[in-house]
Amino acid sequence: MASARLPGKPLADIHGEPMIVRVWRRAVAADIGPVAVATDAEEIAAAVAAVGGRVVMTQQGHPSGSDRIFEAVEALDPHRRHDVVVNVQGDFPTIEPAAIRATASVLADSPAEIGTIAARITRAAERTDPNVVKVVGSEIAPGRMRALYFTRATAPFGEGPLYHHIGFYAFRRDALARFVALPPSPLEKREGLEQLRALEAGMRIDVAEVDTVPLGVNTPEELERAREFLRPS
Repeated sequence: MASARLPGKPLADIHGEPMIVRVWRRAVAADIGPVAVATDAEEIAAAVAAVGGRVVMTQQGHPSGSDRIFEAVEALDPHRRHDVVVNVQGDFPTIEPAAIRATASVLADSPAEIGTIAARITRAAERTDPNVVKVVGSEIAPGRMRALYFTRATAPFGEGPLYHHIGFYAFRRDALARFVALPPSPLEKREGLEQLRALEAGMRIDVAEVDTVPLGVNTPEELERAREFLRPS
């Protein structure tokens, strides 16, 4: 709610619905398990509850979304019936349910502790854009890689594809507990990327390739793009 570039953005109207409700609907459509919205804002809770969604109120001041979902999942599932939790960020109203399923699927057939997704970069400008996070990985199967590094720089060097990392994560429960207990790592602080904390601690992150990058909304201009993309036909 305190976004500097787009204040109150989770409640930004997109054709009659708050953005957070749009994301919640897509998470429900992924059909991989129970869905809840974790928030510290009563306004967000009210918007989600109004459409029948489940809400978990969390503490204020969490340093990352991972810390927030850890608190939420411990409250929702104290008996640990579920062994994987997927973190879907609330400012991606165009996310496809298939991409959420792909994030979770990484852990279904891998010993990785964390799963995430990425798409091949096709626009030349994104190769050098520091706002486009790149994942450097080693291919382990078609459309699947083991992450070696995440960076805002243009990497890896040389000929070949680059991959745009999409910041959705599937955590094994034990891995999430370990991750949030770790202090911020040097490379995490240098790059401003929390997933580097996991890699620096020796945790394994596997990546599934998806076809498209969902539109994240951080500015009024991006909100207008999302509205245009989601305009009813």
